[in-house]
Amino acid sequence: MWGWAITVSLTACTSVGPDYRQPQPDMPVNWTETPGIILSTRESAPHSWWTLFRDPSLDRLITRAIAANLDLRIAETRIHEARAQRRLIASASSPSLNAGGGYTSSRSSENTPSGGVSQDLFRANFDAGWEIDIFGGTRRQIEAADANIAASEEEKRGVRIILEAEVAKNYLELRTGQQRLQIARDNLRIQEQTVALVRNKLEIGIGGELEVAQAEAQTALTKSEIPTLESTTSQAIHQLALLLGQQPHSLKAELTTASGIPPVPPQLPTILPSELLRQRPDIRAAERQLAAATATVGAAIADLYPRFSLSALLGLQSTSLNDLIAASSHYWAAGPTVRWSLFDGGRARASIAISEARRDHAQATYEKTVLTALAETENGLVAYAREQEKHEILGQAVASGEQALTLAKGQYEAGLTTFLNVLLSQAALFQSQDKLTLSDQRLALNMVALYKALGGGWQTEDIGPVASLPGIGPENIHVARNDL
Repeated sequence: MWGWAITVSLTACTSVGPDYRQPQPDMPVNWTETPGIILSTRESAPHSWWTLFRDPSLDRLITRAIAANLDLRIAETRIHEARAQRRLIASASSPSLNAGGGYTSSRSSENTPSGGVSQDLFRANFDAGWEIDIFGGTRRQIEAADANIAASEEEKRGVRIILEAEVAKNYLELRTGQQRLQIARDNLRIQEQTVALVRNKLEIGIGGELEVAQAEAQTALTKSEIPTLESTTSQAIHQLALLLGQQPHSLKAELTTASGIPPVPPQLPTILPSELLRQRPDIRAAERQLAAATATVGAAIADLYPRFSLSALLGLQSTSLNDLIAASSHYWAAGPTVRWSLFDGGRARASIAISEARRDHAQATYEKTVLTALAETENGLVAYAREQEKHEILGQAVASGEQALTLAKGQYEAGLTTFLNVLLSQAALFQSQDKLTLSDQRLALNMVALYKALGGGWQTEDIGPVASLPGIGPENIHVARNDL
């Protein structure tokens, strides 16, 4: 008996299966796509990145979305489920205690040796059991459950980053639509004045019907843009309401008043590629899922080994209720048991193969997530830089278009050119203004996408033990943190 107890104590800390080792992906030293982008220090970057737009309406919308968004609420329920699952698994490592009792009344057949005897039997008992986790199957399951909790928490952070970006994206689309609508209406008003002018000239005999038709055609074309832009602004408001967990019409009164597109900040914060491993919650979630899958392999391997348990039974049994608590009614049993599946048709090994395949799947998913993060960030950097160049060119085009329209009008009024040149100048200016507005939007959206690719806001403080962070050594413990 003592030898068996010593064996249990010596092997109680054994956990079969592979021990998890955090992956160390090969990360580039610097980004390749940073032309024309002014990078600020990370310390100057705000945790709430959207405040860089300096737009109080956007700030309020994102704050309200974080408080009421249904996707965030769904993500929170997954965390609760993962924690409850962990408690359920951990309960298997604790002893169990059950109480029971009963009463039976019986009568034997008269055609038996007992001759039709009637009997009452009263009983009450407690039974206890404890399966000793010698080979660590339950410990591996708890290890996997802890990793799943962490993955669920990271997934919620990821949902929040996506939510913040989606609110900003739809807000920018709303303001862009309103600004384009204002440009279209301003141009329509000018074009309608032009139509009235050429009609007056026709009436006094110094104009032609062709000029009137051309002016009316240009006016109709501009007017046709307005319903589409009105639809775009309404849809953006409806989508914002959905993100805030409200009815589609609830934000109409608040957001219908037009406002300009918030300008992008002159600088963007710098972050090294290796810091994405800390910053991005999808990478952190994938790493925790890989840890969970690795632990599950050990739990499956433990099924190949014997299971040891201790059990005890203490009870009372008597044919008379009055004697049930008497010392003579006591009974008990206790002792260790072992159970070992010697043949199961290959079920245990098939379960191991399934777990190993899931671990390999998690490994590949982690590697793909890292590469996706690198690609998204590089794409965000180059898109932002190129749009800056395009925006500058379009600004020059608008200035030139305004000058060209002024000259065309003056020459037409002086009889030095045809009305066609006025119409062409008006159309070119309208297109340039519209393209510049769209470039304002794309520049802001590219900034949103870049912050999203970088993992949202960050602070220069530690996020926890180095052992829980993939690919980051102690020398980098000071780098940025995602705390969304």
